[in-house]
Amino acid sequence: MHGSLASNALLLNALAAGAAELDTSTRAAVCVPFPYLAQAQTLLQHSCVAWGAQDISLHLAGAYTGEVAGSMLAEFGASFVIVGHSERRLYHQESNEQVAIKAKRVLEAGLTPIICVGETLAEREAGQTEQVIGKQLQVVLTTLTVAQAERIVLAYEPVWAIGTGKSASVPEVGSVHLFLRRVLAAVDAKLAHALVLYGGSMKPDNARALLAEPGVDGGLVGGAALQAEDFLAICKAAAA
Repeated sequence: MHGSLASNALLLNALAAGAAELDTSTRAAVCVPFPYLAQAQTLLQHSCVAWGAQDISLHLAGAYTGEVAGSMLAEFGASFVIVGHSERRLYHQESNEQVAIKAKRVLEAGLTPIICVGETLAEREAGQTEQVIGKQLQVVLTTLTVAQAERIVLAYEPVWAIGTGKSASVPEVGSVHLFLRRVLAAVDAKLAHALVLYGGSMKPDNARALLAEPGVDGGLVGGAALQAEDFLAICKAAAA
């Protein structure tokens, strides 16, 4: 919940200009608060930066005051929608089942869901990382068809590393990403090639090492995305 029309214009214009220098193998996108979707569409539509939303309604349409449907997001040219972010799971008590339905709603709208999974510090210290994220992902995979699951993007965000300045070690990140791919492959071999992003405080100074780890396809960037220079530095690390 950051931004204003004025600050957004500075940020998005800088991102559009900087991303134009990236090679075509590197894709960048920004997921903005709902009121700024029109602004993102206007400023980014002729750039190579895609845009999307931070959440979606469980419902297709109807009397659900305050909710935003996937069809509405599509009208603003959105490409991506984040679902299951740890803050949604924590502050809004979103269950694994609700996250899975939201992912389905994103796909039904012709968009790509970025599905977040991750464990808390207590769960990690109890040795439950794979159990927790495996269950989060499994509920999604039982809700979607294989054809739908081929269109998802996953983001591993260790809850204990978000907004704390901490980050999992590179081997720890690589291990979890490979585990996620094993869970995907157990459903269908094609799913093992899904995009899996790392979303635990990726910054310019750790991006290159994280992105070089096998199984890490990109980043779901938080605070660093609010500064064009930092976000573009991460994009360049991905390109490298």
